[in-house]
Amino acid sequence: MNILQPIGRTALVVCALAGRLANFAASALINTVQPPFYWRAVLQQLLRMGYYSLPVVGLTALFTGGVLALQIYIGSSRFNAENFVANIVALGITRELGPVLAGLMVAGRVSASIAAEIGTMRVTEQIDALTTLSTNPVKYLIVPRVVAAIICLPLLVAVADIIGILGGFLVATQSLDFNPSVYIRSTIDFIEVGDVTSGLIKAAVFGFIIALMGCFNGYYSEGGAQGVGRATTNAVVSASIFILASNYFMTTIFFSE
Repeated sequence: MNILQPIGRTALVVCALAGRLANFAASALINTVQPPFYWRAVLQQLLRMGYYSLPVVGLTALFTGGVLALQIYIGSSRFNAENFVANIVALGITRELGPVLAGLMVAGRVSASIAAEIGTMRVTEQIDALTTLSTNPVKYLIVPRVVAAIICLPLLVAVADIIGILGGFLVATQSLDFNPSVYIRSTIDFIEVGDVTSGLIKAAVFGFIIALMGCFNGYYSEGGAQGVGRATTNAVVSASIFILASNYFMTTIFFSE
């Protein structure tokens, strides 16, 4: 029985953590639709999460589209199927690589920032001060970040889709001798509205995950500076894992036939 004790203890800890996370997410969603609304805080977070994340998301999408076109060309040339490069690049960027890579890059940047900021407020008792002043910390700190992330991630992914397809276009036309007009026509004719909208829906879910994990780990951090460091690491790791897992399930739902 002593062998089973660590297993049971770990299971209880995981269940308690899952329950706390579910309760935290439900509280954030409920407070999102209840007044008061801190619109100025939402706009500030939109600027920090969206506008300042554009360079890293754009560069990631550009090089991803380029290397995707190159690798698809190398693989398809073995079967004399080079004409499908434009189609597969557009499909891969809009359905999967655009939302997933943008989500992971923003998770590394935004989740860490949120966890560090809120974690510092927790260990320095600023959150307790908000409660003393009759201000709901979830409403004031969590909701603006969640709303901003849900709004800005689809916008970032839309930009990433355009830049990623552009990266594939540049590599295909400049390095692989594709005809520019034929490449553009193949992309436009093949891509469908559902391919784009599915990626944008994924991006909204990823935005919620990124903000939720950053806020959750920061809100419950403890132990001073080391606790804030652990919260920051846990926020990025957990957000990345949840993004990849949710991407699989959403892909199964959207494209199961």
